[in-house]
Amino acid sequence: MKNITAAITGVGGYLPDYILDNDELSRMVDTTDEWIMTRIGIKTRHILKGEGKGTSVMAAEAVKDLLEKTDTDPLSIDLIICATVTPDMHFPSTANLVAHQAGLANAFAFDMSAACSGFLFGMQTAACYIESGRYKKVILVGADKMSSIVDYEDRKTCPIFGDGAGAVLFEPNTEGNGLIDSLLHSDGSGAQHLYMKAGGSAYPPTIETVQNKWHHIHQEGQAVFKAAVSNMADTAVELMERNDLGSDDIRFLVPHQANMRIIDATAARMGLSREKCMINIDRYGNTTAATLPLCLWDYESRLKKGDNLVFAAFGGGFTWGAIYFKWAYDGDTMKK
Repeated sequence: MKNITAAITGVGGYLPDYILDNDELSRMVDTTDEWIMTRIGIKTRHILKGEGKGTSVMAAEAVKDLLEKTDTDPLSIDLIICATVTPDMHFPSTANLVAHQAGLANAFAFDMSAACSGFLFGMQTAACYIESGRYKKVILVGADKMSSIVDYEDRKTCPIFGDGAGAVLFEPNTEGNGLIDSLLHSDGSGAQHLYMKAGGSAYPPTIETVQNKWHHIHQEGQAVFKAAVSNMADTAVELMERNDLGSDDIRFLVPHQANMRIIDATAARMGLSREKCMINIDRYGNTTAATLPLCLWDYESRLKKGDNLVFAAFGGGFTWGAIYFKWAYDGDTMKK
């Protein structure tokens, strides 16, 4: 019997209509287009508007896009995993809501919380379900409504984040394509540098927690930047060495879209030019768990069967890692 690997067989995505550009942002907070572009590399970001619209709205649209492009029956899906740090509510899970909205009546569903590494960790989790042989179709969706937890009076963090969702379908593969290897890490000692203090069981919502702005992202930029540069690059290089991959063997680096300087530093350590990096941070910003699938969504038509991809991410926790992945189909053959 041939080994079963977990391959991605389709990609879907969704971005809200409203675009917040740097000019509008500079009228909301003390910043400039030049400052944002120089330090982060973001020109625009998409924002989900509308009363009562949460992350599940975007995630469901990404899943519907995926199902349509791959001609997949919603009732054939065994499992859906949603990577997010901005769930619609504490419970039920956002994945549960998405399954209902997208018609996945036979799937079980759960959320995964690993901040900006959520989709990366979700890839390994989805792969394990496929590799077990018991599950044939697993959807992984990464989605975040970061605008719901951003303080738009904090000039250091508000330019960074945007809203969006991306989804992929995992299926069994016997040709050696799919997830080949992974290196995943967590370090709770980094929690103090990137977190949202209130809203959980430690600090439930009160008038004081709202007034203190504890329901917004708190980020110590320098500490996070330093840890992200070293850990993303170190893990990606270790993964390459472990699998005897040279820079010429890699078609694309699929990096988390947090900061252009972090992407450049990781690529440089791997010996890759910017042309070998999937980049959309300039248009979407940091969509947290949605960055990696939205990269695939944008670059799908340029991918060929057998292409070697390295995914790399770093996020709050701290969490970080890298995955070596062999692409399973010619992207230009998929429906638009």
